[in-house]
Amino acid sequence: MKAVFVLFDSLNRHMLGCYGGTRVPTPNFDRLARRSVSFDQHYVGSLPCMPARRDMLTGRLTFLHRSWGPLEPFDNAFPEILHKETGTYSHLITDHFHYWEDGGATYHNRYDSYEFVRGQEGVRWKAMVQPHWERLREKYHARQFSDARRSYFGQNIINREFIKAEEDFPSVRCFAEGFDFLERNKDADNWLLQIETFDPHEPFTAPARFKEAFDTGWNGPIRDWPRYGRVDELPAECEELRANYYAVVAMCDDLLGQLLDWFDANEMWKDTALVVTTDHGFLLGEHDFWAKNRMNLYEEVAHIPLFLHDPRHPERAGTRSQALTQSIDLAPTFLDLFGATPPAENEGISLCRMADGTAPRDGVLFGYFGGAVNVADGRYTYHRFPEDLSKQELYQYTLMPTHIFSPFSTEELAGTTISPPLGFTKGANLLKVPVIERSPMYNNYGPGALLESETRLYDLATDPGQEAPLSDAAVEGRLAALMRRLMTENGAPPEAFARIDLDPSAAG
Repeated sequence: MKAVFVLFDSLNRHMLGCYGGTRVPTPNFDRLARRSVSFDQHYVGSLPCMPARRDMLTGRLTFLHRSWGPLEPFDNAFPEILHKETGTYSHLITDHFHYWEDGGATYHNRYDSYEFVRGQEGVRWKAMVQPHWERLREKYHARQFSDARRSYFGQNIINREFIKAEEDFPSVRCFAEGFDFLERNKDADNWLLQIETFDPHEPFTAPARFKEAFDTGWNGPIRDWPRYGRVDELPAECEELRANYYAVVAMCDDLLGQLLDWFDANEMWKDTALVVTTDHGFLLGEHDFWAKNRMNLYEEVAHIPLFLHDPRHPERAGTRSQALTQSIDLAPTFLDLFGATPPAENEGISLCRMADGTAPRDGVLFGYFGGAVNVADGRYTYHRFPEDLSKQELYQYTLMPTHIFSPFSTEELAGTTISPPLGFTKGANLLKVPVIERSPMYNNYGPGALLESETRLYDLATDPGQEAPLSDAAVEGRLAALMRRLMTENGAPPEAFARIDLDPSAAG
């Protein structure tokens, strides 16, 4: 068996033609759908970026006990399991620079080898001690300009001075490295290649040819990086921001098409699995918000695309699965493809088992650490928030106390106690770190970041746009019971139930 795993970041399901999108032509995603099983009920797990990847690698939900952080000593990463059980060689190619920050530095070393392509967003890449800030200030919109050292905005501006030709773009370079791997190893067997690109994550920058179809007539400074929060821009500025996202999606479609061409030319469909998905979506003004992290987990963010080509089942090409799936299912899928056994701590289900439309689960659980606990059952979504985000009892359970940019602060560590093992930690005790307002994560991707905190129930059959919350005590009670059961199966700590007023001992 051979496998290629393509992971995009912030790819909106509803933009793709094969999922009903019409705004951006996506001929290659549509072409992929004709060659694979398209999953119609695929959801996120833990969010945002690195929590999602921890779920993908381990086959477990993590948001109920931990925010953004590294893989833990007790985690089971599927590339390592493949190496130990089947001798499968794994190679990661990525421009997703969060892997190399404090909060992600244990992920890439789980693969046999890796290639890091630099240049995206605020990665500390090109060094300019005295940039021409006055010239650059005129070039970029004030909301995405900074001359502060170590700021994402400032470093991104410097990086982009070195990205001119199409072949310079990090995502283009990622796929080029992927083709290099395929050329070198096409006659070998028993390998997994992960091609992962940060696009279409913000800032939405793409080669000019992809923007032409979405030209808005904007004559202002570069505007391709929306802030996380409520929309307050004028219509022309909103249209320019959206148009730049469309351009990056078009680029991603083009890159995917090059990979599909390679599969065609080298007859890889016969012996090579292909999985394509993303970590989450991105709001482009829907619900009056930009981005993610700040608002309720609407469908645009939580309901994501997924495609699977399993060469063992060519008859499934062009079919669609209605099974409820989510990001934790990726790890057991790759283990299944190569004949490895999922560990006891695994919560996911192999997509190969659900590709025929069977539905072995009745709900999926997802969320941000410290925010709502959310559940979807295929018809309804239920988003249950603490009564008061600022007063909830909340702890990080970890043996790797780092946030996205930094170690845990000494101030938050001062209140640390030792927790006995949780059900999935293989007997390891844990640091139990209280979440405080002065925590580095609190206002970035924790409780202090949220602008919405109202418990809501939506009926997607009658209200697919989630515009009118439903009041139905019977449905809410059923979904609360489903939520309680899934949290219990996950081994959530006791306060995870208390913070959203659920009794873990209740029936159901």
